[in-house]
Amino acid sequence: MDRDQFARLVEETLAGLPRKYKKLLHNIAVMVEDQPPASRRGALSSLLGIYHGVPFQHRGPYYGNTPPDVIVIYQQPIESISSSDEEVRERIREVVFHEIGHYFGLSEADLRDIEK
Repeated sequence: MDRDQFARLVEETLAGLPRKYKKLLHNIAVMVEDQPPASRRGALSSLLGIYHGVPFQHRGPYYGNTPPDVIVIYQQPIESISSSDEEVRERIREVVFHEIGHYFGLSEADLRDIEK
């Protein structure tokens, strides 16, 4: 799948978020990259996406003039575990929802429980 098509699927996933969550997304950028940086590939070879930032629940009155939080979705790892374009679409949805969960302050354990 070419990058533009993959990025459109990420955008569609974001556009399809429930309104009550979408309206809470502030100061966040979502990007697509080919794969995680080499420094993250070793133990995290199955890394499909990552969230960097200050989780929403930890933002207070002091939060301002801050660079945007970033969610990065990694195209090659997602494609490598998918056998069809439809499966790529579903994996993108899962990864985007997972990383947005981190934005809202959910831990890996919380997300595993929700995703069961």
